[in-house]
Amino acid sequence: MDARDILSKLRHDVALTADEVTWVAGALADQSLSDAQAGAFAMGVCRNGLSAQARVALTRGMCASGDVLSWDLDKPVLDKHSTGGVGDCVSLVLAPALAACGAYVPMISGRGLGHTGGTLDKLEAIPGVGVMLDEARLRAVVGQVGCAIVGATGAIAPADKRLYAVRDVTATVDSLDLITASILSKKLAAGLDGLVLDVKVGSGAFMKDVSAARDLAQALVETANAAGCPTRAVISDMSQPLVPSLGNALEVAEVMRVLRGDVQGPLVELSATLGGVLLAGAGLAADAEAGAERIKRAIADGRAAERFGAMIAALGGPVRFVEDWQRFLPEATVVREVTAQESGVVTAINGEALGLAVVGLGGGRMVESDKIDMGVGLSDVVRLGTRISKGQPLAVVHAARPAQADRAAAAVRAAITLGESAVAAPSLIVEYLG
Repeated sequence: MDARDILSKLRHDVALTADEVTWVAGALADQSLSDAQAGAFAMGVCRNGLSAQARVALTRGMCASGDVLSWDLDKPVLDKHSTGGVGDCVSLVLAPALAACGAYVPMISGRGLGHTGGTLDKLEAIPGVGVMLDEARLRAVVGQVGCAIVGATGAIAPADKRLYAVRDVTATVDSLDLITASILSKKLAAGLDGLVLDVKVGSGAFMKDVSAARDLAQALVETANAAGCPTRAVISDMSQPLVPSLGNALEVAEVMRVLRGDVQGPLVELSATLGGVLLAGAGLAADAEAGAERIKRAIADGRAAERFGAMIAALGGPVRFVEDWQRFLPEATVVREVTAQESGVVTAINGEALGLAVVGLGGGRMVESDKIDMGVGLSDVVRLGTRISKGQPLAVVHAARPAQADRAAAAVRAAITLGESAVAAPSLIVEYLG
C-alpha cells in the first residue's frame, strides 16, 4: 500500500477498498503514516465520505490496532454508549442496574467534550476513585462486582487515539464516518456481546435535528452489526437537561437520589429503556418492556445501589459511599439562585449554552490540561412547560467565586426562553433503530 495513492483516490472522490482503509488504520497505529498524511486522510473522509464497507473496515482496523478483550464469563457482556448531552448521567445508573440483572458491564467511558460532561470526570468527583485500570484489575473488578466504569488505556484502539488527536486540530471532528469508527473501535475492543447506543438530539446534544441524529444512529448500528457486535440504538430527546443538575458532583448527587429511591423521572425512564433493550437482546428478558421493568426493579429494591457502592469501593472510593454520600461530595463556596426577570412559561432551553456556562465555572475543560472544579455547576434547572412568576428561580448556580456566579447567572437567563403559551413536554424517547 502507498499512502499517497490512497490520499489521491480520496481527493478525487474514488471509493477506497476495505483493504486500503484497513491498512490506514494499521499505519496510524504504527506511525508509518505521518501526521500530515493522517490529517489529509481525515480531511478527505470528512469531505467525501466512505462507503459502508470501508467504514466497517476502518472500525475493525482501528479496533484491531491494540488490545482486544475476550471474556470467559457465565453471563453476557453488555455496554451502552451515549453521543453526549447535558445532565446525562445514565451510565452511573445503568451499569450497576445491568450488573444487578445478571449482566457483566466493562464500560469504557470518556471525559467531558465541549459542552457535554464526561462520565469519568463525574466518577472522579468521588474522593479516591481511580478510573485508569490495567487489564488485570479491570477483569478482577468486573468479575467481582459485575460492572466497572473506566477509561481506555493506551493499549485500546491506539489508531483511534492518534486519529482523534489529528481530527481535533484539523476541524474534522464532525464526520459521520470518523465519529462512527471512533466510537465503535473502542467499544468493540471491550469484547462485547451486546451494545445499545443512546443517540441524543436537541439543543443540549451535538446533533440538533432528528434527521442528523437518525443518520448517525443508522451508521452506528449498521457498522457495529457488520463488525460482529449485536447493536441497537435509541434516539432520545435532549431539548432540556436530562436531570435538573449540570456539573460533576451535582450530577453524582442526582444519581444517588435515584439509586436510593428518593426520586423518579427521566433518568430512571431512560436508564430502564436502554437497559431493557440490552437485556432483551442478550436473552435476559422476554422483550424490551420486560427488560425495562427488570431495570426499574433493580433500582427500586436497592440492588443497583449496592452494586454501585461495591464498584466505587473497588475503584478506590469510600467503602460506605452509598450510605453516606452527602458527606463525601465536594461543594461550591458560592451558591446563588438565578431568578426570572419576568413571568412566563418556559418554552425553550438552550442546553448547549447551559453546558458551556458550567465549563465557564470551571466544571469542564477549556484546554486538555485544565483541572476541573468538581463542586461547581447548576442545579434545580427548570423544566420545559413550567410556568414561572417574576422573581422565582430558574436555576441555582454553584460557583467558586462571586464573579463566576454573576457570569453564569447571566448565561442561564439568556439560555432559558419564557413565552406566553403553554408548551407540551417533549417525548423522552424519539425513535428506536436496529
